[in-house]
Amino acid sequence: MSFKSILFAGALAALPNLSLAQVQVTDPYARAASPMAISGAAFMAVTNTGDSDDRLVGVTSDIADRVELHTHIQNADGVMRMVELEDGIPLPAGETVLLERGGLHVMLLGLRQPLAHGDEITVTLEFETAAPLTVTVPVDLDRMPAHGGGMQHGQGHGQGHGHGG
Repeated sequence: MSFKSILFAGALAALPNLSLAQVQVTDPYARAASPMAISGAAFMAVTNTGDSDDRLVGVTSDIADRVELHTHIQNADGVMRMVELEDGIPLPAGETVLLERGGLHVMLLGLRQPLAHGDEITVTLEFETAAPLTVTVPVDLDRMPAHGGGMQHGQGHGQGHGHGG
């Protein structure tokens, strides 16, 4: 086998790894309402650094029985409620999507252990086209929303998930 053939084969083998560079996560954190909470939430900024649109389609973690993508919507009576995003979260090319309190977020349902301040949990983000991305998420029970206001996670959920934020 010639040097050029080896070089070409190596370049081809590296191509699937290009998808790894399409998505970056910054500033992740997780919280729960109390040590007895059965649910919690994770927040982060997800940036699509690629040239084509993608979609966050799922999340997994061994910290919870189920992990879902959620948002808050306001009903006709002005009450905010949380809903699952079964089609995922669009990630436009070159843009950052914020998963934040009172908006888009990762919902951790059926916590298998308490989310204690200072702990770290691991979540794996799954995308339509980018390779899965495993993220270490610190638990920060003291963090306040960056915008200084808005709805606290856990308010207005009706038959709640037993969490807050």
